[in-house]
Amino acid sequence: MVIAWKNLTAEPWRNGGGVTRQVLSRRLASSGGWIPAEHDWDWRLSIADVDSSGPFSAFPGMTRILTVIDGAGITLTVDGRVENLERYRPFEFDGGAETSAALPHGPIRDLNLIARTGTVSADVTIEHVDARRPLLMQGSQYCVVLHGQASLRPAADSGSERAAAVDLGRYDTVVGSAAHQHAITADGVVAVISIAAVAGAADALSRPDRPGLR
Repeated sequence: MVIAWKNLTAEPWRNGGGVTRQVLSRRLASSGGWIPAEHDWDWRLSIADVDSSGPFSAFPGMTRILTVIDGAGITLTVDGRVENLERYRPFEFDGGAETSAALPHGPIRDLNLIARTGTVSADVTIEHVDARRPLLMQGSQYCVVLHGQASLRPAADSGSERAAAVDLGRYDTVVGSAAHQHAITADGVVAVISIAAVAGAADALSRPDRPGLR
């Protein structure tokens, strides 16, 4: 499945400092799978335009991974610690920490992954891909095209090599499939988001005495 950037809705921030486009939000089911969840989610992937300096919203109990994907960079202050983030360097921090941002070089766009600590294991890596080295997607991965030309096709050993390739635009997101392995061929940059449930998290959902996860 491909989530097209052009179909995402821009939601303005309350403080007027930017807009967010939500890509995906999912909640862990007792079966161990991920189900759509608009509000009561365990992880959310979004792309934000940050237009001015200011405080970040707090997400207690969550882990955040922020990656600048356009613009010269951003300076984050997280519980008093200053971190200068250049483009394409994922930065993980506590979502409940007191966080503010400064834009020394002007507005930026970032990829933002928020995951419930203790429930979701999440990771973001940046891959430089070319035609000689296609990116083979796993079922638990989500890939966002950040730069360059890209296309999606079945992997060479999937038995569906003759299926037509699908052209991908900038910021389009590909959802991995456990049933069919796909490959992204590109001359550019791709963000790879890996999501997994923490061991025992799904079992806890089915226990009558389970602790509150949400």
